[in-house]
Amino acid sequence: MSLKIAVQMDPIQKINIKGDSTFALLLEAQKRGHEIGYYTPDRMAQVNGELFASVEPLTARDQAGDHFTLGEAKRTALRDFDVILLRQDPPFDMAYITTTHMLERIHPKTLVVNDPGHVRNAPEKILVTEFPDLMPPTLITRDLAEIKAFRAEHQDIVMKPLYGHGGGGVFRITRDDLNFGSLYDMFAVTFREPWVVQKFLPAVRHGDKRILLVEGEFAGAVNRVPAADDLRSNMVRGGSPAKTDLTAREREIVDRLGPALRAHGLIFVGIDVIGDWLTEINVTSPTGIRAVKNLGGPDTAALVWDVIEKKRKG
Repeated sequence: MSLKIAVQMDPIQKINIKGDSTFALLLEAQKRGHEIGYYTPDRMAQVNGELFASVEPLTARDQAGDHFTLGEAKRTALRDFDVILLRQDPPFDMAYITTTHMLERIHPKTLVVNDPGHVRNAPEKILVTEFPDLMPPTLITRDLAEIKAFRAEHQDIVMKPLYGHGGGGVFRITRDDLNFGSLYDMFAVTFREPWVVQKFLPAVRHGDKRILLVEGEFAGAVNRVPAADDLRSNMVRGGSPAKTDLTAREREIVDRLGPALRAHGLIFVGIDVIGDWLTEINVTSPTGIRAVKNLGGPDTAALVWDVIEKKRKG
């Protein structure tokens, strides 16, 4: 079964193929004989209700420094593709949101992965709030009085931007930290949206586990252990990947989330768990595929394409 695929992503020349999950998905698609086209979001155009992009044929190679070849760009109606991978990285801003509105015009006749409407409605730190019993104590606000009250109750807290990514802008504020006022002022002038404030979880020193789900089912995991001098465990921030298995609690979390993810058309998802607590549900451009496989775990890219091919056959 050969599919005509387009990938909407960040500039391919800038990615680090060693850990890039989009690149892993492209390599697997190519291995299966699918035709691949590439475009960036700025090359999209909606004309009288029809969606176009300047699309270049793409050949991918797992070779650092020489990982792709592009053909001649051609203005193409995106409805002509069987599948579009929605894979540009956050920030989840109005530009990102606009692309989801545009892609809704062709989905599901052209299968967009993940479903653009539900990506828009379920950014990383919002969908997770539908499962408050699985989360650590969490506040979403920009109101100073609310944050002070939360800090007084929980003493040791973490503040981060609601639509941040990759560990950017994550700060721990301890009970006696005199930087709180300055940090609040900085957030207030930097971010227009509310922020996430959570109880600090000491278990993060043992790792922040990324668990991959495909069609709501477990598809691999990697434990990301932070550097000794950093709060953040994201691998782009110096976290180290480590092989891991799921605990009983983590299996409970996966089982709880699965039906909702399937109902929302969220085929490929990465969740983050610290200790016994779910902290994020990543649906925009989840990562972790290459790290899981390198540690001897499942080939998540193959599982994703198995699901996509099955849906296209249907």
